[in-house]
Amino acid sequence: MRVAFYAPMKAPDDPVPSGEGRMARLFLAALERAGFEPDVASRLRAYEGGGDEARQRKLEGEGRAEAERLVAHYRALGLPERPALWFTYHLYHKAPDHLGPAVSGALGIPYVLAEASHSPKRRDGHWARGYAVAQDAISRADRVYVLNSNDRACLEPIAKAGALLDLPPFIDTTPFRVDEAERRRARQALAVRYGFEEATPLVLTVAMMRRDQKLRSYRVLADSFARLGNCRWNALLVGDGPAEDEVRALMEPFGSRVAFAGRLEGDELREAYAGADIYAWPSVKEAFGLAFIEAAASGLAVMAGRSGGIHAIVDHGRTGLVVPAGDSHTLAEGLEKLLLDPALVSSMGRAGAERAEAVNGLDAAATLLRADLLSLVSRQSGMRDA
Repeated sequence: MRVAFYAPMKAPDDPVPSGEGRMARLFLAALERAGFEPDVASRLRAYEGGGDEARQRKLEGEGRAEAERLVAHYRALGLPERPALWFTYHLYHKAPDHLGPAVSGALGIPYVLAEASHSPKRRDGHWARGYAVAQDAISRADRVYVLNSNDRACLEPIAKAGALLDLPPFIDTTPFRVDEAERRRARQALAVRYGFEEATPLVLTVAMMRRDQKLRSYRVLADSFARLGNCRWNALLVGDGPAEDEVRALMEPFGSRVAFAGRLEGDELREAYAGADIYAWPSVKEAFGLAFIEAAASGLAVMAGRSGGIHAIVDHGRTGLVVPAGDSHTLAEGLEKLLLDPALVSSMGRAGAERAEAVNGLDAAATLLRADLLSLVSRQSGMRDA
């Protein structure tokens, strides 16, 4: 069954690395794993970040033209070659969907959204046009997959009855699974590379260094480290970005206890996860954070701030600890508890790896999507034939 896929904020194959692009690719992979044939219907970028009304009008016009082109293209195909549903990943007032509602309506196929957000305070602001288009799209959707439960309150008043369905954030957990032998080898490698003592608990953070909520989280993390007193610990920070100098200045008081790895990918990133004990991030204004899933899948105890959809990833008290986002005092208390109890860290790591695969793995997402989307298509076909 063919699926027309669209990401209005950034196409899945955009060359600039980002969580946005990665999540779009994960949805494509989940749809394929579920047995569908997803195809990127358009690479039209609808994102307008400056609040420029003229630019929003221009994008709206380009969207109408692109939707007309797609409708003509699909109608020229035989029924087996047409998409059976339209799937849009991530729309909001700065990146509305100008295509999906028009194309799905013209073809009589279900219109599906994943990670839609709605902010009523933008109704009359600089993004009023984008807000109106996004609201209309959400109201037309036959299904809206909610990855962050905080979005529900604003979505429920405008979505169709029964359209909202929770979908835990997910990754392919397979590359992050490690056994004890791999864990020991990774720890030894990190100790040699960064000058750590192997026996000292290692705290890991993986996050971009931007001058926004990311830098705020790094400030909270540094303040938490300062509150750890006489605990034995080292920290490895993975990431880079325009705020790297500020982050380095925040960590300077801790000397060789904190090392900077820069941006890591592939085997190097997996080694960093495998060789650590605890993953810590204050989560100031995070949606959910795929790095939390990577850490849990790698067998790390997770120390997280309560923000966005973190509860869909961390089972507080069993796979990690969750404290108020941005609160360095409670974050430090949680870190201290973990640093002083290696047995607790190990048990949380094992439970987290099991949970990550069962709840936040690609197979879990594919199973949910297959059953639900087949039901939507069947129901829509029945309505058409009635």
